[in-house]
Formats: sequence, structure tokens, C-alpha cells
Amino acid sequence: MRIPESILQIDRRIIFLLIGAAVCIPLLLKPRFQDSPTPIVQSIFDTVERLPAGSRVFLSFDYGPDTAPELDPMAKALVRHAMTRDHEVSFFTLFPEGVGQIKKITDNLLPVEFPEKTYGRDFVNLGYKAGLGGAINTMVVNFRTLVNADAEGTPLDNLPITADVDEMVDYAIILSLTAGDPGLKEWIQFAGDIAGIPVMGGGTAVVAPELYPYYPQQLIGLMGGLKGASEYESALVDRYPAYRNATMEATMRMGPQVVTHVLIVLLVLLGNLAYFLGRSSRSSQAGRAGRAGRAGQADQADRRH
Repeated sequence: MRIPESILQIDRRIIFLLIGAAVCIPLLLKPRFQDSPTPIVQSIFDTVERLPAGSRVFLSFDYGPDTAPELDPMAKALVRHAMTRDHEVSFFTLFPEGVGQIKKITDNLLPVEFPEKTYGRDFVNLGYKAGLGGAINTMVVNFRTLVNADAEGTPLDNLPITADVDEMVDYAIILSLTAGDPGLKEWIQFAGDIAGIPVMGGGTAVVAPELYPYYPQQLIGLMGGLKGASEYESALVDRYPAYRNATMEATMRMGPQVVTHVLIVLLVLLGNLAYFLGRSSRSSQAGRAGRAGRAGQADQADRRH
């Protein structure tokens, strides 16, 4: 059997094994493939970076555990950036499951990486509010009608971070990490367009294409999927080298993606090369056979004459 034919007939189990190795080996070795931020992601970073220290940031976790692998790295990168810049962050969610995602930040990340930051002064959990897009509209019209206490029931007036927050426009920017509806699109339509508050954020790789048309007129910037999160992490590391040794989840998870994509491209190229070489070889053999047949017929004709 010729080599091109053996490549075309390779056992699919070998391909599955190669793909498995391309995923597992980078997960074990944890190589970092640092991305250069695209303009749509760099715009978010630059906006957060340029805000005066102490600015109020509204961060809505509009997703649940099913999309956490894509959106948690965005949340951690944004919180790290905001806290490094000494901004005051109000956490919020339009998803019932988002409550648990907020607690992962307030209970795990902040106490470990920013122990000097205190609840009620530097950050607050405003919890979950029902109502979908209507909830956003209510907050824009009269913020305290819907949000008059934090997630634990403490009145906003008793918390320094929210004591003088009376309207949605008291926040410098709105950030939404979204897995669908309600999410970033509703924040654009009901808060950004109506109240004029700068809106930006991130979405899963499935949701992001629906949001790109809003950029840049209605949407300051967008992180799309794990790639967008990795770009934001890269921007954070470039600006603040102290994070170079921190665990950057998106950057680490890009390793298996990069290696697997390269392997798939190589397999496709190899398969096509084998196909064309095999076709060329078959054409040459057919040509030789045809010439030999015609020569034989000519000899027989000569002998008859």
C-alpha cells in the first residue's frame, strides 16, 4: 500500500488519541499563549484604566454555572483591574444563578488577593432582581425603587459605597457578563441608550456575534468567549507586571485550544496532500497503462500486416 493511501485510511481512533493528547498535555504543562488585545477588548481595558480612582463601577453577572468556564475568567480579570485602580464595585445579577457566581468573587477572590478591601466601602453585593429588561428600566427611572438594600438586606444608606447612590447615572460605567437574555443587550437598550451610561462587557462565544453590531456606537467594548477573556488578561499583565505570576485562567485554557487547532489544521493539510498525491499517482498509472495498451495494439496490427 502506498503512503498516501495509508494516510487516507488511518484509523479514526488514532486521530481521537491525538486530539486527546493535544488537550491533556497542555492542561498538564500549562503553557501560556499570551494574546495581543484586539481594539474591541482594549477599549474596555482603557476605559476602566482611565476612570479616576474611586469611580463607581456597576458589574452585572448575567450568567450561571453552565457558562462559568467562559465568563468567570472575564469577571476575575475585571475585578482585579477595578480593585487595582481603587474603583468601587457594585455586584449585581439578572440571573438567579448569578448569585453564586458573585459569591465566588466576594468570598474567594477578594479576601485572598485584596484583603485590604472591605465590604460596604470598596465593594457591595446588590444581589439578584427579577424582571428581566423591565428591571433595568426600573433602575434607570428610579434606582431605589428596585434596589434599596444589598443582598443581605442591609439598607443602602447604611453602606458607605451606596449611601449617595440615588440613580443609575451615579455609576461611571456598566459592565455586563452575559450568557443570553437578559444581559448585555438589555443593558445597552435600557441603560446605555436611555440614560447615556457607558456600557461594555463580555459574552460567551455563542452570544458575542449578536452583540458585535452594537460596537462602537452603543457598546464601548466586548470580550467574546475565552479568547476575549485571554486578551483582557494579557492587557492586565502588560500594564501591571505584578499579575504575571497570577493564575490567569483564560490564558491557561487557551493552551489546549491553540494546540488542538494547530493539530486539526495539520491533519486537514496532511489529508488533502495525501489525497492529491494519491490522485496524481493514480493518474500516472492510468496514463502508463493506456500508453502500454495502445503500444500493444500497434504491435498486433504490425504483425497482422
